[in-house]
Amino acid sequence: MEINNVSSEIIKPSSPTPQHLKTHKLSVLDQVAGDSLFPIILFYPQTCSNNTSLNKTTDLLKRSLSRTLTLYHPFAGRLKDEFSIDCDDTGATFIEARAAASDMSEIVKQPTVDMLEQLMPYKLNEKPSVAVNLAAKVTYFEHCGGMALCVCFSHVIADITTAANFIKTWVTFASGSDTSSEDDDVIKHAVFGCSSIFPPQKFSSFSRNVIAENLSKSAEILTKRFIFEGDKIAALKEKMGSESSSGYHPTRVEAVSAIILGGIMSVEKEADDFNHSHLVASIAVNLRNRVNPPIPEQSIGNIVQAGIAKLPIEKKTIDYRNLAETLHKSIEKINDEYLRKFHADGGFLSNMNDVLEGLFDKNCRWFTISAWCRRPLYEADFGWGKPVWVSTVMKHKDVAVLLDSSDGKGIEAWVALPKKDMAKFEQDSGILRYASIDTSLI
Repeated sequence: MEINNVSSEIIKPSSPTPQHLKTHKLSVLDQVAGDSLFPIILFYPQTCSNNTSLNKTTDLLKRSLSRTLTLYHPFAGRLKDEFSIDCDDTGATFIEARAAASDMSEIVKQPTVDMLEQLMPYKLNEKPSVAVNLAAKVTYFEHCGGMALCVCFSHVIADITTAANFIKTWVTFASGSDTSSEDDDVIKHAVFGCSSIFPPQKFSSFSRNVIAENLSKSAEILTKRFIFEGDKIAALKEKMGSESSSGYHPTRVEAVSAIILGGIMSVEKEADDFNHSHLVASIAVNLRNRVNPPIPEQSIGNIVQAGIAKLPIEKKTIDYRNLAETLHKSIEKINDEYLRKFHADGGFLSNMNDVLEGLFDKNCRWFTISAWCRRPLYEADFGWGKPVWVSTVMKHKDVAVLLDSSDGKGIEAWVALPKKDMAKFEQDSGILRYASIDTSLI
């Protein structure tokens, strides 16, 4: 697949940021996240039939993005230091590209990391020459009239909830919501001030640098998509619920995560060295409704903290229900009382260092799960219909990102593992039973 960039420009906010909003303070959770970019890719069929409609679509996206940046002004700024964003209205990158000889269905049916990476404004793990907090790239597939819109967000000011709200606001402006009452409603989608709840702290270089070093030193990584269909997830949830003596019934995410974690355990048990005694599972937990009073859902930033489950790797048969319930308990543990103790009196750093010690314990294998389910990404209709597929792409070691399938019932899991482990993971009995690599989506 050959994609050629046609143009690249900087989109500035439609109105200048007021002086009193020129500095956006980061929270300690933003500081931990770091400034790497994560992509969301939306695929639309039959968007543009000729150059005239294509140009109109591009102009609409740029104008509405400009208005959106006025509300989400930190996305048009630059990281000033480890404590703040300079909201200087520098702008966001917008790239237009053409795939003249390619059919979008080739990507949607059989996606690979290399294919998806070509749709991004920047390559994975690549640092842009000019630091940006947001970058977008629209790729037109001239053969079929389809379009892919990739939006990359800086983790330093956005979690998946923030990203989904940004796209929702962009869609609102693009679809013609120009009345004052509708604009007032859109403004409510951008709420700031989480630094007062989770104050920034002076970091040693240890935390983020050690994590970055671990990712960069990883062996060759292979990323693949595994599809968990809705009926299989429902059967799995029912089975786990019937086996529970405590009345526990898993969520979709917990059930699928248990199968994935079981697959990682199988890989470990089959390893020649078998030197990991535990699997440490980390799952990002949205904190907005876990503190009292709740944080508005429209608040921007990384308002997440990891639920940690330490799971023994044993030779006996894997108990998926127990894995799911243990993960559930690690999530439920993160409540208002827990968070206040974890962050009290600047204790976040010492508590985080305790977590990192577990992360790099040579007897433990660490695996991270990020669930993007129940976000309205499939509702992102800019004026030419809803996306037929929503995806992401990554190359980090021992990570799974979970997204809704297009029908909202299933889950698509992007799993990244060392290449030597992926072949064993694919043959795990749980993966074979509940997941599929059948990629026929349209």
